Amino acid sequence: MEAPTALISEAGVSMAPVHDLGAGRGPFWLDDWLSANATDVLAWRRHIHAHPELSRHEFATTEMVTSLLRSVGLKPWVLPGGTGVVCDIGSDDAGGGRCVALRADMDALPLTEATGLPYASKTDGAAHMCGHDAHTAILLGAARALAGAPELPGRIRLIFQPAEEVMPGGALDMIAAGAMEGVERIYGLHVDPRLEVGKVGLREGAMTSAADIIELRLTSPGGHTSRPHLTADLVHALGTVITSLPAVLSRRVDPRSGTVLVWGAVHAGQAANAVPQDGVLRGTLRTADHEVWTMLEPLVAASVESLLAPSGVGFSLDYRRGVPPVVSDAESTALMRAGVEAALGESAVAETEQSSGGEDFGWYLEHVQGAFARLGVWPGEGPMADIHRPTFTLDERALLCGVRTLVHTALATLA
Repeated sequence: MEAPTALISEAGVSMAPVHDLGAGRGPFWLDDWLSANATDVLAWRRHIHAHPELSRHEFATTEMVTSLLRSVGLKPWVLPGGTGVVCDIGSDDAGGGRCVALRADMDALPLTEATGLPYASKTDGAAHMCGHDAHTAILLGAARALAGAPELPGRIRLIFQPAEEVMPGGALDMIAAGAMEGVERIYGLHVDPRLEVGKVGLREGAMTSAADIIELRLTSPGGHTSRPHLTADLVHALGTVITSLPAVLSRRVDPRSGTVLVWGAVHAGQAANAVPQDGVLRGTLRTADHEVWTMLEPLVAASVESLLAPSGVGFSLDYRRGVPPVVSDAESTALMRAGVEAALGESAVAETEQSSGGEDFGWYLEHVQGAFARLGVWPGEGPMADIHRPTFTLDERALLCGVRTLVHTALATLA
C-alpha cells in the first residue's frame, strides 16, 4: 500500500486540500509533513471506512497499517492472533530509555451504514460508526510524521488495537502480548460528535464507566395461574428483581460513584394462564468508581439470593465483568493538556463530562498511568450525529487535529 492515490481512486472521491487548524504551530517537521501528506491521512481513513472489519477480524486493516509503517523504515510486529500491531519509534539511547505509548482501536461495529457517502462501507453488516477508522488514520499520521523527525527525546510506542467493541476488550490481548512492557505512560483519544472540530475534551479522574453484564436465569416447576400457591411464581420473582435490585444497590453503594443498573431484556412465558418454568433477565451495571467496581459482583450475587429466597424460585447468575473505568491521573492529564495547547492553542482545550459508556482503554491504566481525550468532530453547524448510529459522520479536519494532539502529547511527556 505505497500509493495513497490508489486509495483515493477506490473511494471514488478526489481529495481537496484540507484545512489544518493547527498549521504553523510546529515543530517544523510536523508542519512540513502535514502540509505534504494531509490528503494521505484522509485517504487512509476513507479506505478503512469503506472496508470495515469486525472485532478480531481486522486482518486487512492490520496489513494496511504494517505496510504503511514499514514503508517509512519502521519495524512493526503483529500479535499472534493476526490482528493488532505494535511499533516503536526512536531508541532507548534517547531520553534515558523512557517510552510513551499512543493507542488507536481498529475494529468496526456490526451495523449497516446509512450515510450515503461515496466511500461508505462495502461490507454488509459492518460499518465504522464509532470513529475507529479515524483513530487508526490519526495514529498512522502521527507515526509517519514522528518517523521523519530529526530526533526524538525518547521512545514512542504505537499500539493499533483490535476488538475494542467486544468485552472484555482487545486491550487485554495487547497487554498479554507485551505491548505495555517498558511503557511509562499511555494516551488515547476518541471522536466526540458533541464537541466542535478543533476542540479536545479533557477530564482529570473518571471519564468513562466500568460496564458489566448481568444475566439472571430463573427456574420454577411451573403450573396454572389459578394455583400460584402450589408452585413458585417465576414472573412475580422476575418483577421483584427488576424493581428491587437497582433499589438495593442504590442503598448499598455510594451514590457519588455513578453506579447504575439498567435492564435491557426480559423473557418469560407465553400463555396468560400458565406460570412459566423458566425466564431470563439481562442488563448492564455501570460505575465510575474503580473501588466500587471490585465489590459489585459479590454484592449483586448476595442481593439476588436474598430477594429470591422467599419466592422458592431457583436461579443461576452469570455476572460478566466488562471493562474498568477510564481514570486519567492528574499528571498525565496535565501533560496531555500541554500537548493540546501546543498543538492547537489554549482555546482548544475543553472540559468534558464523565460518561456511563465503557471503553477498554481502562485496562491499560491498570498497568501504567495515562490520559484519554475526546476529539471534537462536529463541524459547528447542523445536527450532532451520534456515534453507534448508521448515520454517524465526522468533520475530517479533526484528523489533522488528532495527529497534532498525539504528536505534541508524546513530545510533552518525554520532554
